[in-house]
Formats: sequence, C-alpha cells, structure tokens
Amino acid sequence: MKDATREKLMNVSVATLASVMYKHGLRNQVIQGVNPLGWKGKNMVGPAFTLRYIPAREDRNPMTVFRNADHPQRVAIETCPDGHVLVMDSRKQAIAASAGDILITRLMMRGAAGVVTDGGFRDAATIAELDMPAYHTRPSSPTNLTNNEAIAINEPIGCGDAPVFPGDIVVGDADCVIIIPEALADEAADEAVEMTAYEDFVIEKVKSGTPIIGLYPQTKPEFADEFADWRKTNNR
Repeated sequence: MKDATREKLMNVSVATLASVMYKHGLRNQVIQGVNPLGWKGKNMVGPAFTLRYIPAREDRNPMTVFRNADHPQRVAIETCPDGHVLVMDSRKQAIAASAGDILITRLMMRGAAGVVTDGGFRDAATIAELDMPAYHTRPSSPTNLTNNEAIAINEPIGCGDAPVFPGDIVVGDADCVIIIPEALADEAADEAVEMTAYEDFVIEKVKSGTPIIGLYPQTKPEFADEFADWRKTNNR
C-alpha cells in the first residue's frame, strides 16, 4: 500500500468508505458485529493477514497442542508482517476466545497495525489498554481450543460476513471495520477524501440552518460554487 493511500485512509470514516464501496457495486465489505476495544482516537489501516478457525474436534484439541511450534494460531502471531492487520475468522462465535492479552501483546510488539476477530478476546480489558487497535464482538474467557481449531494462515476467509483476501486493505474507526479490495485501495481513498470534504461542508451548512434538499446530495448549482469557495478557504 502506498504511504499516501495509507494517510488518506487514516482520515476518513468507515461509513464514508462503505458508501464508496457501494458505488463500486460492493455491498458486504463491512465486518459485522465487531467493536473497538479502547478506541485509540485514530484509524487502524493495514493490509490483511488472515487466520481461519474451524469447529474444534475434541481428539485434536487438548491443551498440549499449544506446545507444538507449528500451531497455526501461534505461527500467525509470529509471522504477521509489520504494518499488517491480523484478521481472524472465528466463525462469528465468542463462545471461546480467539486470543488473549499475551498473544495480542506479542503481535503489537512485532509491529502489527491491528487485530480483528468476529469472535471474542479473553483478557479484553488488558487488550483495550494496549497501544494497538483491536476489534472483537465481546469478551470471552474460555480458551479457543474449547470450540475452535486454528487451521489455516493467510488464505481467503470470511470475517463477520465480509470476504477478506490476504492483502486487502483493512480500515477500522470508532464504529467498525471495513475491507477494501487491494486493487481498489488507491481509488477508494481518493474518493473517500473527496466525499469527506463535501460532508464536512454539508455539516457546517446544516448547523447554520440550511435544509438538506439540494444540498445533500448536491443538486443545486449554487452549492457547488459555495463548496468550491469553502475548499479554498479551508485548504481542502
């Protein structure tokens, strides 16, 4: 991802990006049901690195499997590239934790840009205090082995009903998380910046008492002229 694209995506909302995706015909890019732990005041942005869980089978998931150096959950933590977001397909279940504070702290120390699961984290209060964005559905104390088996790393997954391919761009804000196809990232960032500028202009107009008809969406020429002047004045 280009540095300029990353910077643009750091300053636009997931809601705006969802509208951009809709304009491109993509309706299901928002990861459903996830929330930020301890909102850090800035967007999470990075390419996706994925981990997939399947239903646990009791004969395959005793506690001793964590001693295996090739255990996929542990390997994902140790191989997620710097600046990437680890996205976990936990089957939309928080019956058992996707990970806990030790693993997520290690992920942070290795330079990850964030972590997302459509399941839950154990030690959620501690994870919320870390200096790295994290998103989940709700706290969950049981070990992941109780209900899930980590099975595959960096392959296409579904997370909260959104398709996620390795390298897709993940953006999270104070509300939720969206997945942008890698090939659309630059274009989507540009469009979102333009849309954000106009929406900021609209907010100012609405607060001053202007009706939204003809303003949002802009169908009256006078608003186009006024917006152009507003952009020059505000360096937008």
